[in-house]
Amino acid sequence: MDAAPAFTAVLFGLRGCLVQAASSTLSPAPGALASLASLRQRQVPCIWVDELDASHSQRLAQVLPDWLPGHTVNSARWPAPNACWQALMTLGSARLDGCVLVSGEPRLLQSGLNAGLWTVGLAACSPFCDHSSRQWQAMTAREQDLARGKATLELFSLGVHSVIDHLEALDTCLLDIAQRRRKGEKP
Repeated sequence: MDAAPAFTAVLFGLRGCLVQAASSTLSPAPGALASLASLRQRQVPCIWVDELDASHSQRLAQVLPDWLPGHTVNSARWPAPNACWQALMTLGSARLDGCVLVSGEPRLLQSGLNAGLWTVGLAACSPFCDHSSRQWQAMTAREQDLARGKATLELFSLGVHSVIDHLEALDTCLLDIAQRRRKGEKP
C-alpha cells in the first residue's frame, strides 16, 4: 500500500480551538497539546492564526508550547484568504497542496476554504456550542449533544471537508484526509 501523502502544514485557530479561556483562567483545549506533539513528531509544521491584536494573542498562546509559532491577522480580515496564506508564508510553506486548517470559527474556516486549504471544523468549540456560557452549562447532556449536532451541520453547510467534535479526534481525521488525497481528491 502507498504511504499517505505527507501534510505540508496545519494551521489552527487560537481561541477556542487550541486555547480555552474560562473567566480569568487560560488552558490548552482538550487534545490540543497531544495533537500538536503528534504533528511535531511527524515533522508537520504547525502555526496558530487569530485576528486578535498581537498582545491578546500572545497572552492566550502562553499556555501552548514555545516552539509553536503564531500569526495575527493585521490586514484583510476573515473570511479573506490572506490570513491563511500569510501564516503559510511565515512557516515557509512552499505549496498549498497538503495544507489543513483546523478551527471551530466559521469565518476562519471560510478563510481557509477561500485560500484553497483542506478544512476541519471543530463542532464542540464552534460559536454554536459556547461551553463557557451559562446557557450551555444549564443544558442537559442530551441538549448539549443536540447542539453539537446542529454545530456539525452548520459547519458542513459552510463547505468544510470534515467535522470532528474536538482535537482528540484530529489524528483519525487527518488519516481520512490523507486517504482522500491519495485517491486524488482536492480541497
